[in-house]
Amino acid sequence: MIDLRLVRERPDLVTASQRARGADESRVDALLVADAARREAVKRADDLRAEQKAASQAVKRATPDERPAVLERAQALAAQVREAEEALRAADAALRAAHLRIPNVVHDGVPPGGEDDAVTLRTVGEVPTHDFPVRDHLEIGEALGAIDTERGAKVSGARFYFLTGPGALLEFALAQLAIGRAVAAGFTPVVAPALVRPEAMEGTGFLGEHDEEVYRIERDDLYLVGTSEVALAAMRGNEVLDLSAGPLRYAGWSSCFRREAGSYGRDTRGIIRVHWFDKVEMFVFCRPEDAAAEHLRLLAWEEEFLQALELPYRVVDIAAGDLGTSAARKYDIEAWFPSQGAYRELTSTSDCTTFQARRLNTRYKDADGRNQVAATLNGTLCAIARTIACLLEVHQRADGSVHVPAALRPWLGGVEALTPGMVLAAPTPPAA
Repeated sequence: MIDLRLVRERPDLVTASQRARGADESRVDALLVADAARREAVKRADDLRAEQKAASQAVKRATPDERPAVLERAQALAAQVREAEEALRAADAALRAAHLRIPNVVHDGVPPGGEDDAVTLRTVGEVPTHDFPVRDHLEIGEALGAIDTERGAKVSGARFYFLTGPGALLEFALAQLAIGRAVAAGFTPVVAPALVRPEAMEGTGFLGEHDEEVYRIERDDLYLVGTSEVALAAMRGNEVLDLSAGPLRYAGWSSCFRREAGSYGRDTRGIIRVHWFDKVEMFVFCRPEDAAAEHLRLLAWEEEFLQALELPYRVVDIAAGDLGTSAARKYDIEAWFPSQGAYRELTSTSDCTTFQARRLNTRYKDADGRNQVAATLNGTLCAIARTIACLLEVHQRADGSVHVPAALRPWLGGVEALTPGMVLAAPTPPAA
């Protein structure tokens, strides 16, 4: 959630952020009203408690003749205190509800508008040209024995799949490459749970207006995560972090689940938009003043990973109306998909400032030893299924084979190409 002091001191800034997002500007006024009501409720409860305390002392000092009237006054004040405390609890709840309805304040310079208004910052790599009919990733994957959506649908329903043979090995190769590069960059690897409590989902901004996009297990009151960002953020909730040596960086591996609500009819073919996939996610805790620079580092690591996979891409600055609840700024990397003749999102990275940490009560000690709210950032290093789809399409050849980027070869038995009917080779980790 955003800092209440910012809302009190700069309501115009928060209102402008709402306007840029295309969100309800009246929520800012509603939050201010709830904040004022809560402060008034606090004052009334405190004043009545003080009067009650004084009345209790008066009862002790009262003469026998005075005692009945003084006691009656003390009892009346006790009832008023109970009423005031109940009103305070209601005011607290109303303030929290109003507070949770305001998304993060967007950074200066974020493009206004919606999904179609992202600004391209740079384009990297050459879009491949083909002198043969381009096939999509599903046709290629089926010919290789790497992807089976028909049986995925038979077992689990639409938007599910099996990765088999070279497809399964590609998943493991991408995971090893991603985790290895993250560890080399100073990230602590984490295998994160895919089921989390409601407070973890709410704390990271994935409930409220986004709850239709997530799977909930009602019997256990748990949620399936759409990204390990949720578990990684909540892992250090209600803690005071030691950031004296710099940011804390985690590389989380988990299965991810998304209902894809509202995406009916979009990307129904293949494994680009699915209900389940595995992902390596970068997550960072840092001081707020370090967040902007850290955001660019995450973006650079994502670019280096896609360059290692020899994929052409472009970096886009996402418009305010297309930002998630927690993000103050987000960069997407869109890779080229030949079958669509278009760039499609492959990774993203978001600066969430203190929004998530404030909800999750994650703090750090500043130079003076005082507790301050930390900042959080996240970035997808590799969303496995969609990356496999892109690899198959970009690196396809006329004879039905698929070029294997050099960075992946050690994890695929050293093979330079995937071919239909190939004999699988055991992965051989890179030499130290």
